[in-house]
Amino acid sequence: MPSASTALDDWLSVALSSHERLVAVVSPLSADDVDGPSYDDEWTIADVLSHLGSGAEIFSLLLKAGLEGNPAPEMSAFQEVWDRWNAKSPDAKAKDGLAADKHFLDQVQGLDQSARDGWRLDFFGGEQTLAGLLRLRVGEHAVHTWDVEVVADPSATVAPEAVSLLIDGLDQLVARFPNPLGKTVVVELATSGPGRRFLLTADANGMTLADANEERPEAGFSALQLPSEAMLRLVYGRLDPEHTPDVDGETSDLETLRRLFPGF
Repeated sequence: MPSASTALDDWLSVALSSHERLVAVVSPLSADDVDGPSYDDEWTIADVLSHLGSGAEIFSLLLKAGLEGNPAPEMSAFQEVWDRWNAKSPDAKAKDGLAADKHFLDQVQGLDQSARDGWRLDFFGGEQTLAGLLRLRVGEHAVHTWDVEVVADPSATVAPEAVSLLIDGLDQLVARFPNPLGKTVVVELATSGPGRRFLLTADANGMTLADANEERPEAGFSALQLPSEAMLRLVYGRLDPEHTPDVDGETSDLETLRRLFPGF
């Protein structure tokens, strides 16, 4: 599996293109559309944009803390942001969400090279660089953009430039999930666009995603082939039968994987 450490400029470029894609998806929507359902059954499109907007505001707080050498904000600061955004009207959630998203990216773009290279902050399980901060932002932004886009276009896929970067960091995300099935599952996953080979193991200790070229099970594993974009949506709990491309493997194995990743 290629290294998950990607240059800051690459993450920033994808973050900017994801913002532009979101603007292009949202701009034609009417007020009724914005107040209508997103892919997430519990969220309207306005709610998704509110989540991205409040997230952008929180990422701005994290950016500022790292620049000033301060610790990451306490959860109470995040809750204040969420409460304020939750109180907005659907129209304000949409407009303000796009504006906050752009404001965060403008702040990153405005940093000189020294500030970019020296940025550090201890949060989310360890010390993060600015590239790591943008990786976290791209992960939620690209997938939530799909949550909006797929409502009008059932054939929509997560932006390929985002997939090409995010696919190599999925091991870090998978490692945070418990195994919800209460049994051991081992699946080899071969992906295309870009091509990767993973070994997914779910057992009593949780779940891991390893490079299948380096770690091989002795026996008792299944195998599936699917696009990397579908693999990404699988881990994010968005590979339901209506939005699944052609997959080479047993249907029962795919259904087991869906149960392992119910979404968040």
